Amino acid sequence: MYRPQTARTSGCVVLLLLLLVPRFLSAQPRTYGDLAEGPYDRLVIRGAMVIPGHGGPPVGPYDLIIEGNRIADMIPLDPVTLERRGALERPTGDRVIDAEGMYVMPGMIDLHMHLRQEPMPLEYVYYLKLAHGVTTMVPAPDRGLDAAMEQARLSARNEILAPRMFPIWSWGDKTGHDRAFLEDPANAPQIAREMRAQGMHVTSVGPLGWNPALLAAVCRAVEAAGGITTYHIPPSTAAVTNAVDAARAGVTMIEHHYAYAESSLDRSVQDFPRDYNYNDENARFRHAGKVWLEANRERLLTEVADSLVAYGVTMLPTRVVYEANRDILRAQSLPWHEKYTHQALINWNLPNPAYHGSYHYDWTSDDEYYWSYAFDLWGELIFAFNKRGGRVAYGTDDNYIWATPGFSNVRELQLLRETGLHTLEVLKAATYNSARTLRQPDLGLVRPGFLADLLIVDGSPLYNLRFLYAFGALTLDEDGNMYRTRGIVHTIKDGIVIENARLMEEVARMVAASKQGVDANPVNAPFILQRPTGDGD
Repeated sequence: MYRPQTARTSGCVVLLLLLLVPRFLSAQPRTYGDLAEGPYDRLVIRGAMVIPGHGGPPVGPYDLIIEGNRIADMIPLDPVTLERRGALERPTGDRVIDAEGMYVMPGMIDLHMHLRQEPMPLEYVYYLKLAHGVTTMVPAPDRGLDAAMEQARLSARNEILAPRMFPIWSWGDKTGHDRAFLEDPANAPQIAREMRAQGMHVTSVGPLGWNPALLAAVCRAVEAAGGITTYHIPPSTAAVTNAVDAARAGVTMIEHHYAYAESSLDRSVQDFPRDYNYNDENARFRHAGKVWLEANRERLLTEVADSLVAYGVTMLPTRVVYEANRDILRAQSLPWHEKYTHQALINWNLPNPAYHGSYHYDWTSDDEYYWSYAFDLWGELIFAFNKRGGRVAYGTDDNYIWATPGFSNVRELQLLRETGLHTLEVLKAATYNSARTLRQPDLGLVRPGFLADLLIVDGSPLYNLRFLYAFGALTLDEDGNMYRTRGIVHTIKDGIVIENARLMEEVARMVAASKQGVDANPVNAPFILQRPTGDGD
């Protein structure tokens, strides 16, 4: 892990400054090896087009001035402004980035993702996320809540190179109360205050759906304490609390796809087969897709969508983590797996009943049909919800089910576009909408006063969302010649300028080390070229 250092200045110069101008001496930017540096007293990004993040179109060009970790000013350079003001003296600073021909947009906010466990390094996830534009994320505490909160504190102090983090808490974490106390709705305000005092911001209410009164009390209490609630609605309790019920109870955001189709059924329960076992993940995920065939389509796209909007819940689709279900061979053969998917993650993704999310050991063409149908109808619901004024936010649930961190963030944008949302709405979901959902008013926009969490992109994401991949995308120049764009050249987090190409080199190094001595597996064995050994056999 690269720990930050203060940029070195010669001792005599430092002494002279201390003696002559102590009042004006400012802190030097931190360095993170050759991966990043900042924040600066004054950073200037020159000549960039700006995608503001709130759904408005690009505007510019601008010279952006960043002081410390905040956007201080945006100086327009368009012809009308220049004609009115005359020639302008361009701003300068401790560092100037020439962004002519590039686009600046807010850093993206991933509201649900996973860090997984050893032996996959945390830096592997952090670097891939940053290189693909994620400056804030909400991680599940896969390595324990204390470890997650410590990582969040280190990131907040910029002692590690990582997105800012708001780890997910479970109801009652760190309070020491017994089950009976935690399940009494009357105690919810006290518990929420105790959790908040210890750093809670995001609380999962997934296990509470069996008790609607408790769920509603917890949602009210967490919001009153200043936090938010997130709800993965398990199929095991959807008959008690479906998506509309959850929205009515005051849940901040509903993760994934669960309980939407169930909200529109012509009966009160899903038609599970007689031998169904929720703990059999192969069956669980099969029927989580198949239930969409039971949905009342008209009711889903009208009454259900209207109710979700009216109750004010945020929709957090995380479509990318389920895309493997509609085409498992595509997911297993993505081009970045060889160079950028850590071997530990591949091992966890391989079909294995012992691992969560590794259920493709008996995945049929019928299952892919169910999920293709589900994706289409789910997408129509997202479109209808958005059209009616509902808030769609952004998350990936990645590091599961063949969704490699970072790459899945760009793919999630593409899958939101697939629903019919305009690309401006897609980027709004990943920035402004997610900041509002997370209750972080200083994030999600490019404008003076906001935190300097920014992306400098080689090419407009509105033209092609794939320009956000670390490897960019093929396109044509003005003369019709094909070339590959550079992706997000710099991610800026809290005013720290990151060299994304170097991050990807570090990721490739980690992955190469992880694959040493790795043999074929049940997924790729039919496609591995067996070369002659030369021993005459």
